[in-house]
Amino acid sequence: MEKNNLSKSIETFEKAKTLVPGGVLGIRRPYNFVAGEFPIFIDSGKGGRIIDVDGNEYIDYLCGYGPIILGYRVKEVDDAVIYQMQNKGFCFSLSQTLQNTLAEKLNELIPCAEMSLFVKTGSDATTTAIRIARGYNDRTKIIRCGYHGWHDWCCEVKGGIPEKLYEDTLEFGYNDLESLETLLKEHGADTAAIIVTPFGHPLAADMKEPAEGFLEGIRKLADEYNTVLIFDEIRTGFRVSIGGAQKYYGVIPDVAVFGKAMANGYSIGAICGKAEIMQAAESKVFISSTFFPNSLSYVAALKTIEILERDNVLDEIWAKGRKYMDSVQEIMDEFSEIGGKISGIPPMSFITFKKDAEKKYKARRTNFYTQLIRRKVFMQPFHHGYIMRDHTEEDLQETVDAIRASFEYLRAND
Repeated sequence: MEKNNLSKSIETFEKAKTLVPGGVLGIRRPYNFVAGEFPIFIDSGKGGRIIDVDGNEYIDYLCGYGPIILGYRVKEVDDAVIYQMQNKGFCFSLSQTLQNTLAEKLNELIPCAEMSLFVKTGSDATTTAIRIARGYNDRTKIIRCGYHGWHDWCCEVKGGIPEKLYEDTLEFGYNDLESLETLLKEHGADTAAIIVTPFGHPLAADMKEPAEGFLEGIRKLADEYNTVLIFDEIRTGFRVSIGGAQKYYGVIPDVAVFGKAMANGYSIGAICGKAEIMQAAESKVFISSTFFPNSLSYVAALKTIEILERDNVLDEIWAKGRKYMDSVQEIMDEFSEIGGKISGIPPMSFITFKKDAEKKYKARRTNFYTQLIRRKVFMQPFHHGYIMRDHTEEDLQETVDAIRASFEYLRAND
């Protein structure tokens, strides 16, 4: 398969490196894909597809790293935002009543929600939840499991962060209750919160569902040590179920954070939780930002949630995702010697390769994702993908066909 023409993307990137550190931000840099094979700059998106600055059109499964649940440029959502912009305005010194409307809606949908705070990003949300927990119980330690953003207390890359800013953050393993219990036995009296991604989506690794009793065990330990249990639902919220993974798995945290799919691409994060705990944000801890009350994102979230409920979008996504995963698994079985794997659940899944002593899996991963992008399917080698509403049956079949062709290439060239 011939390489895509990326000349304008690469030219723009070279210029960008003289203007912006790294050219583009963080995980969007070429080394997080396959350098020289993936586009770097996008021109537009519509439905389930994106077009790069060179005019190449791709079926997109990265979905903006998760916010796009319906599709790109959904008129009904954008029209609601434009109406607010043109007829009401959106950035004031005081709050608009849309705040209350959205908070009431979250109370209706999310099991743990009695009160909510609204921010702009997932990292804002997790950090706010941690501050609220520490303010609530006057404790210091945080015990974490999963990726929780880029702020000092949890950032994976420690450059520029003094050790004292994360020395009170401890880690336990997903589906490893024993490691959590060990930490609590030592630090439980000073543990402000346990924060966990209820569905396991570790960095660049296979996705994992909670083992039987894992989430229930965390809930029990949090109660035993009287610490705040926080579910990081930035990725699972409004995608695994309308009420989040807590609704789907039936385990209710004290506080949960949401974002991404909540507003179909508009920037918003939410911290939802028990009123007794959330009240710490009234006066005991300080939470404020010029742009947190910006109501365009509230409008987008309300309209997105309305569409998700009205059109049973998540049922549709689960059905599409299940069919896709089953088809891909058939390919994995047929080409079993290649060591391909698909992990996850229908709304969000990830194709990886089994590690081997000779480390052939690294070349297989690179070659697979190179072949896939050349066939105009946009997935990320180190991050799971998503199914959105606007992925058509034709998109999904074209994707399965591209995956098969890419595995045929691996078999012929392994």
